[in-house]
Amino acid sequence: MAVYFDHRVQAPDSSGSAALLAWHSSQPLLAVASINPASGGSVDVYLQQGEHVELCHVERGFSPALLRWHPTKPLLAVGWETGETLLLTHPHGEQTLLPQNTHTACITLLEWSFSGARLVTGDEAGVLALWKVDARGRLHGNHVTKQQYNKPLTTCIFRPTPPTEDVAMLAKAAVSGDEDALDKFNWRKSSKGGGVWSPWSQEGLTIYASTADGCVYSVDDRGRSVSLLTVEGRVQKMFYSERRAMLAVVTDSLLLSQFSLGPEGGAQELSKVKLSGRGGHTADIVWMESGLLITASGEQHIRLWDLERDDNYILSLDENLGFEKGELLNCVSYCAAKDVLAAGTNRGRVALWQMVTVTNQKADTKTQWKLQTPTELEGNITQLQWGSSLQLLAVCSSSSVLILSEHVMCSHYSQQVAAVQLTPAQLSLTYFSTDTHLTLRTDTHIRAVQLAKETVTVWDGRCVTVYEVSGQSLRSTGSFQCDSVALAVHEENIYTVEPNRVQVRTPQGTVKQLLTFSEAEGNPIMLDVCGSYLAVGTDAAHVRVFDLTRREAKPLCNAKNMAELIPDLGALRSVKCNASGNQISILITQINGRPDHRVYFYDVEMDTLSHFDFFTGRPLSGLSQSDDNQRSRDNELELAGRYPVSQFWDQSEPRLFVCESLLVNSEFHHVDQSHATEKVEVLVVTFFVTQEHGLLLQDTHPKPPALQGLLGLDTPYYYYTCKLLFRRGGVFLPDPGEQDMDNDVSPSTPAAVRPSPHMVVRRALRDFIGLESCEKPTRDAMLNFSFYLTIGDMDEAFRAIKLIKSEAVWENMARMCVKSRRLDVARVCLGNMGNARAARALREAEKEPELEARIAVLATQLGMLEDAERLYRSCGRFDLLNKFYQAAGRWQQAVEMAETHDRIHLRTTYYSYAQHLEAMGDKSLALTYYERSDTHRFEVPRMLMEDTLSLEIYINKMKDKSLYKWWGHYLESQSDMESALRFYDYAQDYLSQVRVHCYLGNIQKASEIANETGNRAASYHVARQYEGQEKISQSVHFYTRAQAYNNAIRLCKENNMDEQLMNLALLSNPEDMMDTACYYEEKGAHMDRAVMLYHKAGHVSKALELAFATEQFAALQLIAEDLNENSDPALLSRCSDFFIKHSQYQKAVELLVAAKKYHDALQLCLDQNLTITEDLAERMTVSRGSAHLTEAERKELLERIADSCMRQGNYHLATKKYTQAGKKIKVCHKFNYKNTFMEIKNCTFIILHIYYTIHVL
Repeated sequence: MAVYFDHRVQAPDSSGSAALLAWHSSQPLLAVASINPASGGSVDVYLQQGEHVELCHVERGFSPALLRWHPTKPLLAVGWETGETLLLTHPHGEQTLLPQNTHTACITLLEWSFSGARLVTGDEAGVLALWKVDARGRLHGNHVTKQQYNKPLTTCIFRPTPPTEDVAMLAKAAVSGDEDALDKFNWRKSSKGGGVWSPWSQEGLTIYASTADGCVYSVDDRGRSVSLLTVEGRVQKMFYSERRAMLAVVTDSLLLSQFSLGPEGGAQELSKVKLSGRGGHTADIVWMESGLLITASGEQHIRLWDLERDDNYILSLDENLGFEKGELLNCVSYCAAKDVLAAGTNRGRVALWQMVTVTNQKADTKTQWKLQTPTELEGNITQLQWGSSLQLLAVCSSSSVLILSEHVMCSHYSQQVAAVQLTPAQLSLTYFSTDTHLTLRTDTHIRAVQLAKETVTVWDGRCVTVYEVSGQSLRSTGSFQCDSVALAVHEENIYTVEPNRVQVRTPQGTVKQLLTFSEAEGNPIMLDVCGSYLAVGTDAAHVRVFDLTRREAKPLCNAKNMAELIPDLGALRSVKCNASGNQISILITQINGRPDHRVYFYDVEMDTLSHFDFFTGRPLSGLSQSDDNQRSRDNELELAGRYPVSQFWDQSEPRLFVCESLLVNSEFHHVDQSHATEKVEVLVVTFFVTQEHGLLLQDTHPKPPALQGLLGLDTPYYYYTCKLLFRRGGVFLPDPGEQDMDNDVSPSTPAAVRPSPHMVVRRALRDFIGLESCEKPTRDAMLNFSFYLTIGDMDEAFRAIKLIKSEAVWENMARMCVKSRRLDVARVCLGNMGNARAARALREAEKEPELEARIAVLATQLGMLEDAERLYRSCGRFDLLNKFYQAAGRWQQAVEMAETHDRIHLRTTYYSYAQHLEAMGDKSLALTYYERSDTHRFEVPRMLMEDTLSLEIYINKMKDKSLYKWWGHYLESQSDMESALRFYDYAQDYLSQVRVHCYLGNIQKASEIANETGNRAASYHVARQYEGQEKISQSVHFYTRAQAYNNAIRLCKENNMDEQLMNLALLSNPEDMMDTACYYEEKGAHMDRAVMLYHKAGHVSKALELAFATEQFAALQLIAEDLNENSDPALLSRCSDFFIKHSQYQKAVELLVAAKKYHDALQLCLDQNLTITEDLAERMTVSRGSAHLTEAERKELLERIADSCMRQGNYHLATKKYTQAGKKIKVCHKFNYKNTFMEIKNCTFIILHIYYTIHVL
C-alpha cells in the first residue's frame, strides 16, 4: 500500500508567506520564495524532508519574482521585483549577481536552456537578455545578446534542440542530395534568418518569447529576433510539441492557438479555440508531451484537452473518497515519471489521479484517469509542483509549505502476529493468538519491519531496533547501526545484508555468522524466512536456501543462477521459500522493465524449474491436474490476462502457495461475451505445489474490494491489510467499505478514542469456512482431502477423512466439491451431513444438461451464493439465474436479467416482482409491474379493492375497456345503475348495457342499442325479453340478428310463420334444415321446399325419394347436377331411368357413366344417336388393372366405343380407341373396305397415327 507522507518545511522565523516554489529536476532541493510585508522577501532552500539549508538563505528588502533551477547543477536563479537577478549555489550559498544595469523593472522571464549553458532573463520593461554559463555553473561576463521590445515580457520557452547526429553520415546524405541533410548544414541560408541548425554550433538555440500585447518573437543565440506570430490578448503560457513541430499559445482569456513551425522559421496557424473555464491569472495550465492540455481555474473540476484527437473532457472529485461538496480545484501539476496528476483544493486536500493508457480489443489506445484517496493537509492550496528524481510533491498552502513523498507502507505477518505501518513512525500490531492490539511509535521513519513471536524489529535505513512485548506495551531491547537493503528475523537471529554476504546478528547487533556469496553470485538484496528456512536472492539473479534449524545456518544447495533458466530475466522482484525449504517461488522483472506474467517455482532437491503463466492461465505443459476439459477451460479464461504482484507460502504447510494476480489493463477490461462474466481486477490464486504432481490449482477468489492486499497465508486463514484514509495530524480511519467486515475489525471510533485501528483482517480458506477453530488433526485431514480431491484420487481423499464425524467438516468438503465439480463426492458429503433437502435438490437437478447448472444447485443449497451466480452465468442458464435472483430477493437483478438475457420469462418475472411488492406493501410500484406483466386488468382491481377511490382514479386514468367493464360490474352490484351504464358505454359492453336497460324496463332503448351495434349477445338478450313478452315477430328479428336461428325457427314453427321459416332454415345449420324439411313434409305443403332443404342438408337420397314421389322434375335436375361418380350407383341408376323416361338422354348417359354402366351408356348413345364426344369416350375408358372390368372386358368395351365412333365418322377418336384396345390391323381393314380416294387417304393418315401412337407415345 503506497501513500503520501507530508513533511513541513522548517522555515526560518523571519520568513513570510510562501509565494513561489521551484524543484530541482534531479536533486531533492526545493526553493521557496517568501514575502514578508514588513521586511521584504527571502529565498530559502530545503531538503527532501523539509530540512532548511541555512547557508542558502537570501533576504532582500523587496519581493522575489521568479525562481528557476539549473537543469543539472545545484544552481538557483532568482529574479526580484527590482530587476535584480542572482545565482545561488547549493550547498555553500555562494551568490553571483548579474550586472545591475541590465534590468531595472520586475523580472518576468527566467529560463534555463536544456543543457543549462544559457540563461534567459526578461522584465516588464521589455528587456530580454541571454547569458552564458560555463560547465561549472559560473557566469561568463556580460550578456551574449540583448533585445528591447518596449512591452512587458510575459513568458518564454526554449525550442528543444535536435538530437546529436553523426556529421559524417549527414555529409554523405547531403552529397547524395538529401534535402533534410542539406537543411541541417548552413550551406543554404534561411531567408528569414535564425532557426537554422548547424552541427558545429554550441546549441543551435531558439527562444520563443511573448509580450503583453500578444506578440511572440523567435530569438536565437546570435542575437537575431524575428516576429513570429500574434494572438489576441496577453500570452499566459506557451508549449512546444517536438513530435508535431507545433507551438501552442494560451492567453489569459484561455484562448488556445496552435501554430505549425516550418524549417525556415515561419509560423502557420492550425487552429484557434476558446477553452472553457475561468480565465485570468488564476488559471493554472499544464502541458503534457502527448498533446494533453490541463487547466485548473478554481472550478469544481479540472479540464483536459486532447489536441491530437481534438477531444476534451473533465475530471471531477468524488465525495465517496472523502472530498467535500463544492470543493474547488485551484492548481495542478503532472508527474510524467509516475503518470500521476495532482490537484490542490481550497479545502486543503491534494487530489491524485493515476493515468492508465490501455488498448481495447480493436487495438485502439485510450487514456483513463483513476481518482485516488486524497491526502489531507491544511489551508487553501495555491501551488503544486512535482520535482527531483525522487518524484516529490511540494505543496504551498495559505498556512505552510509541505513536501509529500510517496512511501510503500511496510507490513509483515509471522507466527500469528501482524504489523502494518500507519505513519512514517507508527506501526499497528495485532496478536491473533491472544486477540490483543498494540501500537508502536518510533523516533525515526520506519523503512522495514520484521516480526517474531515475541519481538518486533524495525529498520529506518540506517539503524535496526528490536522491541520486545511486555504485557500491553513494547520496550526496546537492542539497537545497532546497519546500512542494509534487506532485513529478516528468525527466533533470536537478525539477518542483514552487505556486499556479497548475509550477516547473522544478535538483537544487539553482534555478527554471529557470515553467509558468503561469490562475486559471480552477486550481492544479496532479498531475504525471506518461512518456517526454519531462509531464502536469499541476489542482484545477479542467483537464489539460495539456508537451513536455520541448527545453531548455524547451513546451505541446502549451491546458489542457482536463474538467468540461465529464465529467458529475458532482468532482475528478481520477489523470492520466497516454503516451510520445508525444498521449493522457491520467484517473481521477476523482464529486461524491458515490465513485471513478468509468470510465477516460477524452483525445486531445490530436483534442480528443476516450472512456472505458471498468468497471461495464458495455464501452467507449464504437462502440469495440469484435472482431466475435466471444461473445468480447465473455465480456469484458463478466469486466470488469463493477468500478472502476479505478490506471493506467499503457507507458514506451516509446505505444499500450499498463494499469490495475488492483477488484471492487465484492469481499468479498461472488456467482457468476454461468450461467457458473459466480467473479470475481477485482483484475483487471489492458491496452488498445491509438489514434486510428484507439479502445480495444482486449488482455489481462486477475488480479493475483497475494501481490502488493500494479501499479507500472508497461515492455514486456516488468509491475512489481508485494510485500506486507510490518511488525514492531517495523525487522524486515520479504516476505509468505509471495510467496517464491520470481520470480527477481527472493531467498529471505527473517533481518533481521540482509538488512534490506531486494527489494520489486518482474516479470511478463512475455502476449505475451512466454519472450521476456523478446528484442531490440527482435522486441519491436516481437510488439507489432505482437498489435495487428493484436486488430483482426482478419491480413494485417498475419503481415506484421509474416514475418521471425521463432524457435520461441519462434511459441509466444508461439500463446499470443496463445488470448486472441484465433483458431484459424486458431494452426494456422499450431503449424506453424511444428513441434509435431505440438498440431496433432493441435487437429484432433481440431474435433468439439467449443463454440469455448471447442477453444481450451481449444490452451491445454492450450501449457501455459496456467489459461486452459484457465477456458475449460472458461465453456462448461460440465465433462466435459472433469474429464478436464483428471485429466490434470493434480488429483484432488481432478476428484472435486469429478464430484460437482457431471459426475455421469454420477462412477463413472469414482472408478475412475480409485483406480487413481492404487493406483499411488502409497496402498492404503487406493484401496480407498475402488474402493468408491465399485462395482468393489471384483474390484479390491480383485486389489489385496490379496499381503496375504491384510488381504484376509480386508476381506472379513469388507464381508459382500458376491460377495467371500465369491471368497474361497471362493481357499480351495478352497488345498485348504481346510471354510473354502471356510463362505464359500460366507455367499455363498449353492449350486452351489459342491454341487460341493465331491460332490467330497468327500458326495452325500447335496449332494442335500439342492439340494432345500432349489431352485437349478437345483446340481440339475443333482447330477443329473449321479447319472447318472454310474447312479441314473436320482434323476438324472431333479434334472434335472427343474434344468429340464433334455431330459436327463430322454433318460434316460426310454433306460430305457423312458414314464410319466414324457409329463409331462416337456409341460414341455419344442416340439423335445422332437416328439422324444417320434416316439418314441411309432415304438413304435406311446400314439398318443393322440403326437397330443397333435404338437398341443402346433404341428404340427397331423401331429397330424390321425395322428388320422385312428388314428381318434381325441376328439383331432380338441380339434384342431378350434384351427382358424380362418388354417389351411390343405385341412386345414379334410378336417376338415369327417370331422365330416360322424360327423354333427357344426354343427362341419362352422364349418370350411367358415373354409375360405371358403360355398356348401357354406350347403347343409349347408339339407340338415341347421341354423339360420342372425346370427353365422354375418355370417361368410358377404364384404366388398366381396374377392379370393375377384366382386361378382356376392358378391350371389348374400347372396341365397341371405337365401332360407335366409326359409325359416327369420328375416325380420329375411333383410331385412338382401336389402338388402346390392341386392334391395330383392324383399323386398316376397316378403312380398306371402301375404295374411295378419301378413304384411302384417311387410311394412310390412320396408319401414320398408329405408328406415332406405338413408337412415340
